[in-house]
Amino acid sequence: MTAHLAAQPADQPATRSTPRRVEAPVDLLVRGADMVVTVDDQRRELPGGWVAVTDGLVSAVGAASDPLPAAHRTLDAAGCLVTPGLVNTHHHIFQNLTRSFAPSVSAALFTWLRTLYPLWARLDEEAVHVSAYVGLTELALGGCTTTTDHLYVHPRGAGDLISAEIAAARALGMRFHPARGSMSLSVKDGGLPPDSIVQDPDEILSASAALVAAHHDPSHGAMVRIALAPCSPFSVSPELMRATAELAERLDVRLHTHLAEDPDEDAYCLATYGRRPVEHFEDVGWGGDRAWVAHCICPNPAEVARLGAWGTGVAHCPSSNMILGGGLAPVTRLRAAGVPVGLGCDGSSSADAASLWLEARTAMLLGRVRGGAASMSARDALEMATRGGAGCLGRTGEIGELSVGAVGDLVVWPLDGISFAGALTDLVEAWLRCGPVAARHTVVAGRTVVADGMPVHPGLAEMLRRHRMIAARIQGLG
Repeated sequence: MTAHLAAQPADQPATRSTPRRVEAPVDLLVRGADMVVTVDDQRRELPGGWVAVTDGLVSAVGAASDPLPAAHRTLDAAGCLVTPGLVNTHHHIFQNLTRSFAPSVSAALFTWLRTLYPLWARLDEEAVHVSAYVGLTELALGGCTTTTDHLYVHPRGAGDLISAEIAAARALGMRFHPARGSMSLSVKDGGLPPDSIVQDPDEILSASAALVAAHHDPSHGAMVRIALAPCSPFSVSPELMRATAELAERLDVRLHTHLAEDPDEDAYCLATYGRRPVEHFEDVGWGGDRAWVAHCICPNPAEVARLGAWGTGVAHCPSSNMILGGGLAPVTRLRAAGVPVGLGCDGSSSADAASLWLEARTAMLLGRVRGGAASMSARDALEMATRGGAGCLGRTGEIGELSVGAVGDLVVWPLDGISFAGALTDLVEAWLRCGPVAARHTVVAGRTVVADGMPVHPGLAEMLRRHRMIAARIQGLG
C-alpha cells in the first residue's frame, strides 16, 4: 500500500522567492491521507488531502476534491494522518552517550550536572559525530524534521565539535539548528563545571563568529542555521552574556540559553547577582525576540508577562522537567501572554528518549494536570510541536506548517492496528491519545529520511556499534 522511496542526496533545496503552485510535474506527491493537518494560518484539516513538494518546498496542498498534480514520485498515505514535520527546540544530543547513567538517575539538577560533567569532559569529534548521527536518526523516527542542539561542553583539545555534528546532519538530510554553547565559569569562579570544560570568553566569541561564517545559511529553506548559546546563569559570566548578545545582533543570528529551570537557579541568581533569573536575563541584554530559552519552569506572573512583551520564545521540555523534578512549567499562561512556546526533548541523559511525539503527548497530559481537562488539547500540543517551534527559531511561515512556499517537511503517521481500533471521530486527538505511534514516513525538503518506519541511510548499524564503544569509554566501562 505504501511506496518505498530510495534515499536521496541531502543537498540543500533551492530557494524560491515567490511561493506559487507548480503546474509541471512535482517532485513528490503525498496523497490519499485520511487527514492532512496543515497547521497553516487557517488551521485547515483536509480529509483525503494531499501535499505536493517541488525543489524542497511545498508547491501545493489540496483536498480530496482537488485535482492531483502529476508527480515524479508518489507516496501513498492511506490510513494515515499527515502533519508538518515536528520541530525540536531544545536538545543536548551528545548526552545519549550517558543515558540513564546510574549514579545520576535520582539526582536533582545541580547534583546531576556535577555527576556528569567529568564524563562529558571526555568528548571529542568522533564521539560527537557518532552521537549526533544516532540522535538525529532517533529524532527522525519520532517525526522530527528540524532540530536544534545545544552543545555547551567543549573540552580542551577536543576539536571542532559543532562541525562534527553538522556533518552528521548533512549525511542524514536533517534540518539542523546547532546552538554554539559555552561555559566560562568553573568551580573556582563560583560556577558548577570543572576547569577542563570551560573556555576563555575571547575564545568563545571567536569560535562562535567562525562557526557562523562557516555554516550559517540565512536563506529561505536553509538546512543549517547557527545560534549562539551561553549555557546558563550559573556557568557563564554576565560579561559573556552581554558580549554574546552583541555578537548575535551583529551577525543576525538567534540566541539560546537555559532560564528559570529550577528553584536552585533562583537561589543562585539571588545570591550571586541580587536578582531573579529573568531580571538577570534582561540586565545582560537578552530581553527580546531574538532569544528563545529552555525550560522556563519558575517564572512568576510578572515575568511571564515580560517574556510575552519581549516575544522571547520558550522550549517546553516536559519529560526532562519531570525526570529532574524541576516542576510544572506555566505553559498555558506563557502562550496566553504571547510567548512562542515550542517543545524540546532536552538531553538524552535527562529525558533519555528523544521522541517529539512523546513530548507532545506529555505536554498535553501535563497541561491538563495543571489546568484541567479543557486546558490542553492534542491540537494545542501539535501547534507547539510545529508552529510554536518555528516561532522559537525565527522561522514562522517557513517550517512547522504545510502551506505553499513553506519547506517540504512532513510526517506520515499510521493510525491503524489495535491501538487505534475505534478511534474514528477525531483523528488529531487519536494521534496523541492513542498509540504510542512512530512515523511511517518522515520527509525533509521533499526527501525521505524514514520510509516504512525505517531510516533510509544505510550506516546506522555501524554507527550503533561505534556508539556503544564510545559510550563505554566515556562512562569508564572500557
